[in-house]
Amino acid sequence: MVNKKLLGAAALAALLIGMVGVSNAQFAAKDPGVRGGAAAAGQMLQGLNAQQRALFTDGQADFAEAEGVGDGLGPRFNLDSCGGCHAAPAVGGSSPAVNPQVALATAFGARNTVPSFIRRNGPVREVRFVKNPDGSPDGGVHALFVISGRVDSTGNASGCNIKQDDFATQFANNNAIFRIPTPTFGLGLIEAIPDKTLVANQAAAAPQKAQFGIGGRFNTRSTSSSSSTSSSVSGEMNRSGNDGTITRFGWKAQNKSLLVFSGEAYNVEMGITNDAFQNERDETASCQFATVPNDPQPDDGTIGAIEKFAVFMRFLAAPTPSTNSPGGSTSINNGKQVFSQVGCNLCHTPTLTTGNAYTPALANKSVNLFSDLMLHGMGPGLADGISQGAAAGDEFRTAPLWGLGQRIFFLHDGRTSDLVEAIQQHRSAGNATYSASEANGVINNYNGLRESDKQDLLNFLRSL
Repeated sequence: MVNKKLLGAAALAALLIGMVGVSNAQFAAKDPGVRGGAAAAGQMLQGLNAQQRALFTDGQADFAEAEGVGDGLGPRFNLDSCGGCHAAPAVGGSSPAVNPQVALATAFGARNTVPSFIRRNGPVREVRFVKNPDGSPDGGVHALFVISGRVDSTGNASGCNIKQDDFATQFANNNAIFRIPTPTFGLGLIEAIPDKTLVANQAAAAPQKAQFGIGGRFNTRSTSSSSSTSSSVSGEMNRSGNDGTITRFGWKAQNKSLLVFSGEAYNVEMGITNDAFQNERDETASCQFATVPNDPQPDDGTIGAIEKFAVFMRFLAAPTPSTNSPGGSTSINNGKQVFSQVGCNLCHTPTLTTGNAYTPALANKSVNLFSDLMLHGMGPGLADGISQGAAAGDEFRTAPLWGLGQRIFFLHDGRTSDLVEAIQQHRSAGNATYSASEANGVINNYNGLRESDKQDLLNFLRSL
């Protein structure tokens, strides 16, 4: 009689021998996918005092709160809360897997049509038009939805009759580009990095960067109308026009501080005016249901919403990386070495250090952000044709990689959820409008790796 246990063991052994015999060429590295388990981000910084912890908690609640017509929502808006956009893997993150914009479009009787580029399976998006009808640059956010017909517990906008922009035509004419929410974890630490540290990092490894064709700048004061040479400009920093310091927040490093970031987003994304941005973006009289600013600074000694948002983001801890998932610690450690060997670290600087700060929780800390916070020319493949500040249409701030392991959508427009595809999108030949991507040399190195080393690198990135 055949021993079934022995037969099963023999079959397993044959299978294992076969796997060992598979050549490297037959194995293709792939994205391990969103790292499972509990959210490795969303907690408050360690070392905060009792008052600061209370401010964090209060700010977190306000960040997650949904706004209504009576609160000043609209007249044009993209979503009704900060936390709805910045939701994954925890409040403060980026787009969730299920896009709340779809349900919100017609919530409470609102008369909106969901544009074709907004889908239930995400990502959350805002849309910008590249040019105005006369051909001049636009670049501004065109809010997706209007409050027309909406009647919620805070107000009645049934008498508001403004309509959405013609997104279908703009999309068909390739005049619409998209942005997804940037994660806000650890932003207080980024805010606390001194300019001199960023400048010193720019100068570091200059010969290696030159060999790869990597320039990078914090932005330029150049008055040249052509962005095709923007990547070659050096030595001119992206400095605030108000105080001369380096700006660092947003997809194109266009915002100086978390307070400015909060005030702008409150107005642009939700249509809620505030002390930082007091004017309505749409002043149609029949669509105004709150005073201007809708959310002013209280006069009772407390702080307003945009200050709460800024404090919440400032006190958000950095994401916590995994030491063994995915792929195990050996694979992750090798992937970390490969990350530097191929040159990823020349833009995605692993660690910078904060300087003095008003709270010890932010002072003199290592910031494992994996970014130089500089602008780099990414070539026509990623170019969106939008200038912000002085950043050209092909330039983007190096996206911090911390928290990438639990991020669902990649690149500025959320075009992919596949990490391999996101890496390949960094490579782009030049054309008549834009220079070749500064990342081409690094991506060529990545493509030349053994598949096992690629997998280790992907595992390392998903461990962050």
